[in-house]
Amino acid sequence: MRQRQALQDARRAREFEAFVAGAAGRLLRAATLLTGEPSDDNPRARKLLTAALGRTYASWDRLRGEDPYDCARKDLAVRFARGAWRQHRARGGALGRLSPQERLVLVLRLFEGVGEEQTASLLGLPAERVRTVHARAMALVLHPPRGPAPADLRGAAPA
Repeated sequence: MRQRQALQDARRAREFEAFVAGAAGRLLRAATLLTGEPSDDNPRARKLLTAALGRTYASWDRLRGEDPYDCARKDLAVRFARGAWRQHRARGGALGRLSPQERLVLVLRLFEGVGEEQTASLLGLPAERVRTVHARAMALVLHPPRGPAPADLRGAAPA
C-alpha cells in the first residue's frame, strides 16, 4: 500500500513539475503586470505566484478534467483582488496610472485573453461592469491624461 502511494505521489509531483515548467513564466508575467513591479525586481508578484501554485498543487488530484492553468490563473487573480490592491499601488509604467481593479481586468482580458463573461464570473462582477472598467482602462492606457507643463516652460519669459 505504501509503495502504491509513493508511486502516486511521484507521478503527481512529475505532472505538477511539468505544468510549472510550462506555465510559471506566463503566470509570473501576469502577476508582475498586476502588481506593477519591474520584471527584474518583483517580490510581490513572486509571492502571489507561489501562493497560487501552492493552492494548485494542493488541489492537483481534484483537477482531473480541468485545466490547471485556468485554476492557477483564477487563484492568482482572486488573491490579487482580495488583498494586494488594498495595500499597494503600482510603481509606474503604462499600467501604473490604473486602479488595481482596472489593472486586473486589463491583464485578464488582454494579456490572458479571458473572455468578458468569464472575467465577470471570476471577479464576481456583472459583465457590464467588466466592460466599463475595461473601456476606462484602455482609454487611460491609450490616452493618458496630460499633466502640468514643465516648470522651465511655465516660468520662461516670452521672447
